Amino acid sequence: RAADELLRVCRSGGVVGLANWTPAGFVGQMLKLAGRHVPPPPGVLPPTRWGTEEGIRELLGAGAAELAFTTASVRQRFPSPEFFADFFLDFYGPTLKASEALTAEGRGAFRDDLIALATASNRATDGTLVNDWEFLVTVATKA
Repeated sequence: RAADELLRVCRSGGVVGLANWTPAGFVGQMLKLAGRHVPPPPGVLPPTRWGTEEGIRELLGAGAAELAFTTASVRQRFPSPEFFADFFLDFYGPTLKASEALTAEGRGAFRDDLIALATASNRATDGTLVNDWEFLVTVATKA
């Protein structure tokens, strides 16, 4: 429905620009991790399909006359991997909602997994967290 609405409000020949997290990138992996701790409801498709060329082609369908794709990344910095995990458990919708559905023990395990994910991609060597989050930029021209 969202893809249909994007095209509906765009004039013929107009351009829709999108930036979406890729499944293989850091946020995509974080969302996958959340899904391992709290599986999504039946029938819910992963939001990261918006971050793939195939997913965008399916979502926009024949309504897009032209599609152009570019992958980019944004560098994120946090005081520590632990700070990152706590911040996302408390304030980022998907991880917050997943953590609310868990027991205290489950939330602790989820936090540990978030810390491990962040640590595995950390570019910093000083105890802080620096990592790059990949996203797909799509420029779609309406048919």
